[in-house]
Amino acid sequence: MARPSTTYRLQFSKDQTFQRGAELVAYLDQLGIGTLYSSPLLESGAGSNHGYDVVNPTWISVERGGIEGLDLLLRVLREAGMTMLIDIVPNHVGVEVPRANPWWWDVLAHGQGSRWAGHFDIDWAAGPLLLPILDADEAGALEQLKIENGELRYYEHAFPLAPGTGDGSPQEVHERQHYRLVSWKRGAAELTYRRFFDVSTLAAVRVEIPEVFEDTHREVLRWLSEHPEIVGLRVDHPDGLADPGAYVRRLREAIGPDRWLLVEKILHLGEEMPASWPVDGTSGYEALADVQGVFVDPSGAGLLTQFAAEHTGVRESAHAAEHRGRREVADTILAAEVARIAGVALGVPGVRAALEASAGPSGAAEGAEGAETVEGAESSDAPVASEVSEAAGADSSERLREAVAEFLCGFPVYRSYLPEGRESLDVAVSVARANRPDLAPVLGALHAALLADPHGLLATRVQQTSGMIMAKGVEDTAFYRWNRFVALNEVGGDPSRFGLSPTGFHTAFAAREAGRPATMTTLSTHDTKRSEDVRARLAVLAEIPREWTDLLRDWSARYPLPDRSLELLAWQCLVGAWPVPPELPDFRARLVAYLGKASKEAKLVTSHVDAVPEVDAAIAAWPEQVLSDPELVAEIQAFVDRISGPGWSNSLGQKLLQLAGPGVPDVYQGTELFEYSLVDPDNRRPVDFAARHALLARLDEGWLPDVDPEGAAKLLVTATAARLRRYRPELFHGYRAVPAQGAAAEHAVAFQRTGKLVAVVTRLPVGLAAKGGWGDTVLPLPDGAADWHDMITDTPVEGNAPRLDTLLSRYPVALLVRPV
Repeated sequence: MARPSTTYRLQFSKDQTFQRGAELVAYLDQLGIGTLYSSPLLESGAGSNHGYDVVNPTWISVERGGIEGLDLLLRVLREAGMTMLIDIVPNHVGVEVPRANPWWWDVLAHGQGSRWAGHFDIDWAAGPLLLPILDADEAGALEQLKIENGELRYYEHAFPLAPGTGDGSPQEVHERQHYRLVSWKRGAAELTYRRFFDVSTLAAVRVEIPEVFEDTHREVLRWLSEHPEIVGLRVDHPDGLADPGAYVRRLREAIGPDRWLLVEKILHLGEEMPASWPVDGTSGYEALADVQGVFVDPSGAGLLTQFAAEHTGVRESAHAAEHRGRREVADTILAAEVARIAGVALGVPGVRAALEASAGPSGAAEGAEGAETVEGAESSDAPVASEVSEAAGADSSERLREAVAEFLCGFPVYRSYLPEGRESLDVAVSVARANRPDLAPVLGALHAALLADPHGLLATRVQQTSGMIMAKGVEDTAFYRWNRFVALNEVGGDPSRFGLSPTGFHTAFAAREAGRPATMTTLSTHDTKRSEDVRARLAVLAEIPREWTDLLRDWSARYPLPDRSLELLAWQCLVGAWPVPPELPDFRARLVAYLGKASKEAKLVTSHVDAVPEVDAAIAAWPEQVLSDPELVAEIQAFVDRISGPGWSNSLGQKLLQLAGPGVPDVYQGTELFEYSLVDPDNRRPVDFAARHALLARLDEGWLPDVDPEGAAKLLVTATAARLRRYRPELFHGYRAVPAQGAAAEHAVAFQRTGKLVAVVTRLPVGLAAKGGWGDTVLPLPDGAADWHDMITDTPVEGNAPRLDTLLSRYPVALLVRPV
C-alpha cells in the first residue's frame, strides 16, 4: 500500500455539498494535501451535519449532492492527483424518522416477519418493539394518537400500520402493532433493541451476519471497485460490533490488500490493537494525547489539583471519578443494556449456581432452569429483565444486575477482544471484586463463563457494552465533572497523566513509526471536546497555576454557577476559546449552548433525562452576565492577551510535531489557521475557506507573517510540512530523537526522519522566557552535516549545531531539510 501523505477532513452537509467540496480541491491541492477525508456519504437524516445517522445504506445522500456531486468530486480529485478516504458506519442506522429508513419502516410494519427483522439487534422475546418517543406523561400522550392516511401519528411522528390492524380507535390500533410507543424516559431501562450508546434514534445492525454485511456495504464496495482514487475506508465505532476482528478481516478481504483501512478505535494509554486485525491503524487519538502532553508543564499539577479540591469541596482522583461516572450510567441511561446481559448470564449454569450459593437458601433461584443457555443462543432468545426477577427472585435478580454492572465498570480499556488478550477481563473482575467483595462468587463465575465461551452470547454482549459504559461514563460524564485541568479531558486521553516528558514523547513516536507507520494521527476531529488551539492555549495555565487560580477564585466569586465543578470547566473554556473582540456577541450564544450541553453531560445539578429548569436558566444566563460586565471583560481580555502568545507557540509546535512525525497526519477542516472551537456542534461551524485561500496565496508570494491572531503563521507551518510530505515522501521514514544541549535544552523537542529532515519545536514557552530565553542552547544536527535549510522561513541554517536563539528567532518552530 502506498500510504497517503496527509489527509484533510471535510464535514459534508446540505450546506457543504460534494459540489462545494469539488470547488475546494484547488485550495487543498495548493495547501499540499494528498487525500480528502470525507464524513459519511450515504443517505442520512435530513439536515444532519455529521452523517453518522445513515438511513439508507444503499443510496448516496441526495442532500449532500447525490451521485452526480460525488462523481464530480472524485473526478476533480483525480485530475488534481489526489485521493479520497471515506468514513463508513457499520454499527448502526438512523431511525429518528421511521419513514426515512425503509428497513426500519418495514420492521415496524411486519415485525419478525419483515425481510429486515434479522438485520437489527432486537430482543423480540421481550415483546413488541419499544419506541421511546412519547412525552413523560405516557397515558396523556397516547390520547394524542391519530390515524391519518393509513399511518399512526403522534404529532409530527408517523408510523406504519401492520396489515389488517387499522380498525378501531388510535389507541386500540396502537395495541395491535409490532411496536409500542412509550415515554422517552423508559428507553434507558426498558429498551428492547441495541443502539449506539444511549442514542435511541440510532439502532444497531447485526453486521456480523454475512447477508447484513453485504446489504450495508454493497454501495460502498461498488464505489471502491469503480474508483481507484478512493484510497480506503475509515470505520466508525468498531467496538460496538459483535466481533470487530472478524468484521475487519471480512472488510479487508472485500477491499483488497492495497486499500488503506483505519478504525475509529480509542486506545487507552499503553493499549495496542489486536495483532490479528488487518488494519493500518486508528483515527489517531493516541497521537493527540502524546502531542498534547509534551506541551503541559507537570510542575503545575500540584497547585491545580489542590485548588480544584478546595473549590469543589471534593478530593477525588480522576480514576475514582471515572468509575463513579461509569456506575451511574450503568444504573441509569444504560440500564437496559445491563439488564439484558443479566438475563443472558442467568442462562449460564455456572453463574446461576454461584448466584444461588451466594444468596443462601432463602434467595435460591428457583425455576431458573428454564432459562436459555448461552451456547448457540440468538439475541432474541435471551431472557429479559422481568424473567430474571421471576426466575431468581427480586433480590437475586438485583444482585446479578449489580454484579454485571460492577464487572462492566472495571474494564481498564474500552473492551476486550476475546479470545485474544484476556488481560482486560482479569483486571475487570479484580477491580469489581475489590469494590464489591460481597459479589465475588458471582463475579468469578461471570469471568469464568466469558473465558469458557469467548464467542458466546454472554461474551459478545459484555464486550459490546463495556465500551458503551466507558464512553458514556468517562468521556461524557467524568470528563465534564473532573475539571482540574480540562486541556487533558480529551477523547482517548487520561486526565491523571499530567504532561509527558520529551523522553516519553520520543518513545511513543518511535513506537508508532516501528509498529503502525500508516496509522492516522490527529489533533482535532468532529468529536474532540476542544479544538487543538483551545488546548494549546489552556496548556499555558499549567505554567502559571498561581496566577490562574487567583483569577479563577475571584471571577467565580463574582459570577458563580449552580455547580462548583462547572465553574472550573466554564472559566477554563471561556479563556481557552475567547475570540477576538468583534466576535464576542456570537461567542455569547456559543457559550450558552456549550454550558447547557456540558452541565447536562455532567449530570450533577441537571441532566438530559432529568432537567432542572431553574438550574438550566441560571446556567444559560451566566454568559450574558459575564460578558455584560465591562470591567470583567477587560480583565479577561488582559489575561487572554497574557497567555495567547505562549498559546500560539504551543499551537505551532503541536502542528509541526504531528505533521512531521510518524503516521499520516489529518488536518481537521479549518484548523490550518488558529481555530478556537468547543465540542460539537460548535466544532462543525462553517469554515471561511476563501480567507484561507487568500492567505495561502500571499504566503506563496514570499510573505512571512507574524505570529498573531490572524493565524497565517500556522497556515505557513501547515502548508510547508504538507507539501514536503506530498512531494518529498522519502524524507518521512524512520525516527530518532535529536537532543538539544544547553541550559534551556528541556524546552526543545526535536527529531529526525531519515537523517535528512529535522523538526524542532519550543515547549513550555513561559518557563523559557522566565529563564531569559535560549541562551547558549544549541541543536547538534545529525551526522555533523552543515548544509541544512529551514523550509518554513526559506533560509539556510548556520553550522551543524545552530544556536536555538538564532534558529527559532522568527518562529518557535523550524523544519530543516538537507539537499538530496
